[in-house]
Amino acid sequence: MSRIGTTPKVSLALALSISLLAGCTGNGGSHDPQSGSTSKDEGASPVTFTFFSADPNPNWQNMQDEVGKEITKRTGVTLDAEFAVADPAQKVALIATSGQYPDLISPKGELNKLVDAGAMLDLTDLIEKHAPNIKKLIGDQSKRLRYSMEDKSIYVIPTYSAVGGVAFAAGGGFELQHRAVKEAGYPAIKTLQDYENVIQSYIDKHPTDDHGNKNIGLSLNSDDWRMYISVTNPAAETTGKSGDGEYYIDLRTYEAKYHYRTEGEKDYFKWLNHMYAIGLLDKESFVQKHDQYQAKIASGRVIGLIDADWNYADGEKSLKSQGKQDQTYGHYSVMLSDQYKDNRFQSTGFMAGWGVGITKDCKDPVRAIQFLDFLASEQAQVLNNWGIEGKHYGIQDGKRVVPQEIQQRIMIDNTAFSRESGIGFYTNLGAHYGDGVRDSTGSYYTKNYPEQIIKTYTDADKETLKAYGALTWKDLFPKEDEFPVKAWGAAWNIAVPGDDDVTILANKMKVLTRKRIPQAIMAKPEEFDGIWEAYQQDLIKAGVEKMEKGFTTYVQDRIKLWNE
Repeated sequence: MSRIGTTPKVSLALALSISLLAGCTGNGGSHDPQSGSTSKDEGASPVTFTFFSADPNPNWQNMQDEVGKEITKRTGVTLDAEFAVADPAQKVALIATSGQYPDLISPKGELNKLVDAGAMLDLTDLIEKHAPNIKKLIGDQSKRLRYSMEDKSIYVIPTYSAVGGVAFAAGGGFELQHRAVKEAGYPAIKTLQDYENVIQSYIDKHPTDDHGNKNIGLSLNSDDWRMYISVTNPAAETTGKSGDGEYYIDLRTYEAKYHYRTEGEKDYFKWLNHMYAIGLLDKESFVQKHDQYQAKIASGRVIGLIDADWNYADGEKSLKSQGKQDQTYGHYSVMLSDQYKDNRFQSTGFMAGWGVGITKDCKDPVRAIQFLDFLASEQAQVLNNWGIEGKHYGIQDGKRVVPQEIQQRIMIDNTAFSRESGIGFYTNLGAHYGDGVRDSTGSYYTKNYPEQIIKTYTDADKETLKAYGALTWKDLFPKEDEFPVKAWGAAWNIAVPGDDDVTILANKMKVLTRKRIPQAIMAKPEEFDGIWEAYQQDLIKAGVEKMEKGFTTYVQDRIKLWNE
């Protein structure tokens, strides 16, 4: 099944097909369609581009990892990169107002600040003349690259949304340690009550660990933006609303509503209040920092999580390195009650929106787009996802396979392996295909397909999955083809200008929500209803209805932009 969506085919692939095989001519480069090398052959004159990313990357090795060296060998390009370490929105705002810009920038949801400052180049002509791999990859989805109804420029190459494919991996939902689920007899875990029962049963029998330290039923990560992932987004997800950030979008009318004002969510937070009151929710959930949260997970004392695997990965890696497989986590499709259906995997189609752009200060825009075009090539995508043939993977029966010794390194010491190999470091630098898409050899572009995913599982994972009659964690969730493709992509991916009333009001709502939600969860149960009602009234007084109406316009405009 394709994730490209249902928008009508448009003419970029057709209109530009004449130039697709013509290759790049800027700076004397050439294009070899067999190798995927674009514009700069091996031995190309070296160039360094400055780059800023709104995403952190603590393991960045200045392209001295094995994949990075190979990219430089193929393109002549190295990156002098800076990655966000604090609030990325503030950093992008500082860059925008400074008047001095890096050559390349990945601003995530803050692109509007740079566009308003006149910092970004329109990439339309550069793609037309110098980016055959990007044109081929984007195909008939070119309308989704345009910035807005008023400004049809292309300011970024989309790198956060893959083209085509399906999601095979389930890395979110509600997590439980394998030992707790096993001891409970592998019960059905479909509702909050089911989930709570497993935690309560285990804590009742094992209040402390082997060293006398208190076991923790459920811990949440509310450190800055992580509060969305671990605390507030699940309220929408457990009540049948797919991931649209702070909004719920009506599938029929495309009207936006602040999701905390929708049916069922009060009951979700009331459940967290209940968990706090009975001592199953970590009392430090709203004061601990991210590293403290990770340390608790690494101790093996936390029975349940509500999070994404990438957000607790370091703690779980530590458990694996200690041989504590039964204290790592499985992923479960948990809803408020059985009246809701889990649509976490509802397809957004190809979203565009977030990606890498070239600024007006770039000393060589042609060379920069050729670099980004190389990253979109088949050769580069295989390199980024699999590494170097003969070192990180081999070929068996015409398909790529990861040797067992490499797979063990990935499972036990993935941080060190990643730093050394660089595999995956360049995903959000280049446009790419999604999971389940095959390249010209018939192999998958990514490692996220069932046979390979299973190889990453521990024996404890496999034992638990077998008990539930499943092969992968995704098997425990409803499939994406059970839901329509969302016509707007994802609401969190829709850019709103910083000076717009919607943005100003959204900041007010964020302040209120980050104050009231923890307050309601930690309140005495008899005080919850009063705090919740006060919160709802605060939202109305702060202008939430105006914000919803304004954002509805942006949602509907995006649908028009993608379909006109």
